[in-house]
Amino acid sequence: MLLSLKIALQALATHKLRTALAMLGVFLGALALTGVRHVSKAMLRQAEIEVEKLGPNLFAVLAGQVRFTRGGAARTPGGANTFALEDAQALIRSLPGVVKAVPLVLRTVPIRKGNTTVQAQLVAAWPDYPAVRSFQPELGRFYTWQEENERAKVVVLGLKIAQRLFGDPQKAVGEVVYIFKAGLVVVGVMEEKGADISGTDQDEQIFVPLSTYMRRMANQTWVTGVFMQMADGTDFARTKSAATEIMRLRHNITGGKKEDFSVLTAEDTMQLKQQALDLVEVLGIISSTLSFAVGGLGILSIMILLVRARRLEIGVRRAMGARRTDIMRQFLLESGMMSAAGGAAGVLAALGLLTVVYSLGGFPYVYDGWLIAQALAGSALLGFAAGAYPAWQAANVEVLQVLRGKE
Repeated sequence: MLLSLKIALQALATHKLRTALAMLGVFLGALALTGVRHVSKAMLRQAEIEVEKLGPNLFAVLAGQVRFTRGGAARTPGGANTFALEDAQALIRSLPGVVKAVPLVLRTVPIRKGNTTVQAQLVAAWPDYPAVRSFQPELGRFYTWQEENERAKVVVLGLKIAQRLFGDPQKAVGEVVYIFKAGLVVVGVMEEKGADISGTDQDEQIFVPLSTYMRRMANQTWVTGVFMQMADGTDFARTKSAATEIMRLRHNITGGKKEDFSVLTAEDTMQLKQQALDLVEVLGIISSTLSFAVGGLGILSIMILLVRARRLEIGVRRAMGARRTDIMRQFLLESGMMSAAGGAAGVLAALGLLTVVYSLGGFPYVYDGWLIAQALAGSALLGFAAGAYPAWQAANVEVLQVLRGKE
């Protein structure tokens, strides 16, 4: 075995350029297969983390028709003002399994402190918002039900908003900020949360009691929608059907009329992102398959050339007692080593690039040993498959004719 390995290394070293070119296709195939599939897994894991940020068992009914891009960002067309607060309350009363719920209004507003004004997404909601969305204050507190009932002029700031207005978020609690002309006392600053799967940066939000916004600031009766935390084991498909039926009845939507609301779960956005990632993974597999095919053809070509160039060597080894199986094993070893080396180099390069991508893109560091093993094993098997015909040719060289110099 050691002799065969030594011969294989010498043969490949003799044809360095051809060997490198033959390995290039396998290198690119292993690079694409390992890289693309790992990136898709990392993005899926990031999506799972973002779904967790939405809150446990989150169920939402929102005004208007909500659309999602392939990246997962949600967009609700403006002007959907048909969703009354009473609709939200009816859903909360009627749907089974509602643990906590928060009707809310979403709106972009300017918020000012002194000479500094920034744009923020205002979230006017009931005080159970932190529990429903798993989003807690880091400094101070969230507003209470008493403040909700009293229409208190209080506000809780997202971390980035507090930093922009005060520099140090710890200076924010107790200060007065202005939304339009209304002065509100800062009672808390939320923990750092980042963007959720809908693409909303939760650190750039501000929170006020729903009654304060609807009665003191906007004098409106409609809301953006309602978020509900459902009990474990909830059948979301049945819950979606029930919510849809309730809203259609309340809004007098019959037949094929277009609905003026959307019923969503966190899994809806997760499924859409999964579909997009599946497409990316399929394209990655196709590209890696093409690269592997090119690599296999390259290995086949160089092995055929090696057989022709080494007929005398083959004849001498056969004359000295080597069996046909020994010759086949020798050339299969060479083709397998060539392909395996290209695959290993591709996997190592992919892992290095993945580390850079994960770091720059803020993705979770996902490394799948099974995927790496598949790429390495596939590369080696490709080499054996591509070398099978040349190895058969080598094993069937006519020894006497070669030694007589007729070939």
